[in-house]
Amino acid sequence: MNTETKKLTKDNMIKEQSFNGLQVKRFKDSNSIEILSISLEKNTVFPEHTSHTDAQLIVLEGSIILHIEGLEYTLERQESIRFPKEEKHWVKAIENSKFLIIRPS
Repeated sequence: MNTETKKLTKDNMIKEQSFNGLQVKRFKDSNSIEILSISLEKNTVFPEHTSHTDAQLIVLEGSIILHIEGLEYTLERQESIRFPKEEKHWVKAIENSKFLIIRPS
């Protein structure tokens, strides 16, 4: 029986990410997946843009409004939404918020 212990590294990047306007940090980037950690200060807008791949947005804390395809989606803590590539979209924070964007690399 192998009793070798693997050491894991704890990462507090998301927890320590500040609410200072718009903050985007690359949490994970590999050959298959990209994860972005985004924090938005209350009333801050993540300007309109598109994604080069389909993506999933997962709200970790706070609440946001996702504007896409002429519609608004209010998302709160522990809610998520998937959206297709090449769709123009933008996000506004209703309150200080943190969310992840997960998409294929």
